Amino acid sequence: MRGIELTPEDPVSELVELGVLAESEGFDTLFASSHYNNRDPFTVLSQIAAGTDDIRLGPGVVNPYETHPVTLASQAATIHEASDGRGVCGLGAGDRSTLQNLGIDRDRPLRRVLETMKVSKRLWDGERVTHDGTFVAEDAGLNYEVGEIPVYVGAQGPHMLRMSAKHADGALVNASHPRDFEWADGRISEGLADRPDHRGEFDFAAYASVSVAEDGDEAREAARPPVAFIVGGAAKPVLDRHGIDHERAGEIGKKIGGGEFSAAFELVTPDMIDAFCIAGTPETAADRIDAVLDYADSFVAGSPLGPDRKEAITLVAAALDLPCQEP
Repeated sequence: MRGIELTPEDPVSELVELGVLAESEGFDTLFASSHYNNRDPFTVLSQIAAGTDDIRLGPGVVNPYETHPVTLASQAATIHEASDGRGVCGLGAGDRSTLQNLGIDRDRPLRRVLETMKVSKRLWDGERVTHDGTFVAEDAGLNYEVGEIPVYVGAQGPHMLRMSAKHADGALVNASHPRDFEWADGRISEGLADRPDHRGEFDFAAYASVSVAEDGDEAREAARPPVAFIVGGAAKPVLDRHGIDHERAGEIGKKIGGGEFSAAFELVTPDMIDAFCIAGTPETAADRIDAVLDYADSFVAGSPLGPDRKEAITLVAAALDLPCQEP
């Protein structure tokens, strides 16, 4: 997979243009991120499906707390149908602070994600499902045929990484530095050791924050917002892996939690950008992507892409050496 993430922070018509451009530049998979304060990813994906022919489409990632898991399964299945079988489902536990904004307790995240994945696959196979675990479903079923949809688990922690390798079709590992992927590779290998043969091959996908421009300084400046959000929510072992000051990271998190976004962005250091984003010129990006792919099987270019998203899509495609479609 050579994929791309679109954050639905722009009007839907502009997102469709970006999706069409991504397909023409050779990307084979497109994920639309899911946050309540942006446009609905399933609506965006359905519009992109109508304007494209081959690119796979799915949420990246949805969580089974804001929406009941059975409803999520049906939403993913609808995109699969609308795109003539091009659906893919990115599933994760969701951002704890965002869910707290909605009064949702992210209880037992690993179990919730695993149960959602297993129930979804049964529903897509045409089964009626009764389930009583982290959520309840009583004789639930879909009134239309679906078929197989690959599920990628958004994973960062050791337990979610191992679970995804054992049970899912792939993992979307939200990191940008080879050091993090080297560590994740070890956890995924542990999960693969317990993976049943009937589940087939597993796709270890780097889901990396990327910011590319011909002007490397502009690219790095555009990386400040996503890096601030990453640092503000990063676990202490991740910060330690990159020598990031805990106190400064905590202050960034507090600023974000209080809605002081500009102040949070100003606290981002060059070392933080290096650790949590592939940012710079196309040449820099190509080298960093190659280093990540020493560990990962696939690559997804995530937000912000660059100061100019249209230009960045073309530049990232070139960095990945993708086969551009004929106009």
